[in-house]
Amino acid sequence: MGFTEKQEALVNSSWELFKQNPSYSVLFYTIILKKAPAAKGMFSFLKDSAEVVDSPKLQAHAEKVFGMVHDSAIQLRASGEVVVGDATLGAIHIQKGVVDPHFVVVKEALLETIKEASGKKWSEELSTAWEVAYEGLASAIKKAMN
Repeated sequence: MGFTEKQEALVNSSWELFKQNPSYSVLFYTIILKKAPAAKGMFSFLKDSAEVVDSPKLQAHAEKVFGMVHDSAIQLRASGEVVVGDATLGAIHIQKGVVDPHFVVVKEALLETIKEASGKKWSEELSTAWEVAYEGLASAIKKAMN
């Protein structure tokens, strides 16, 4: 079964909730570093600070990550596959030393952040929609890394 119209709508509505509150970006990176402290050096906007501090670069990167997952949901609904638009994405992930376990950490942080952003609207169905969209994106990035 492909990505459904309802799944796309769930991702769209929660994406809008995420964008309304910049503190969700800080939460996202706080969760990542709690799960994988060594990943701190992979993010230029985090490596020189003792803790996750809000900044324009942090906000922009978080919005880019969540935006790409949102775009992946749209692509999955339209064509059944995700194609990474940025040709340098694979090389950047290789350069930063990203390996499979990092994708799992980011997925977990993304889902926890969306759960917080969604509040009472959170459901297993919403979680599954984001998870499927993220997996499509992660698969496309891994493909670009090879």
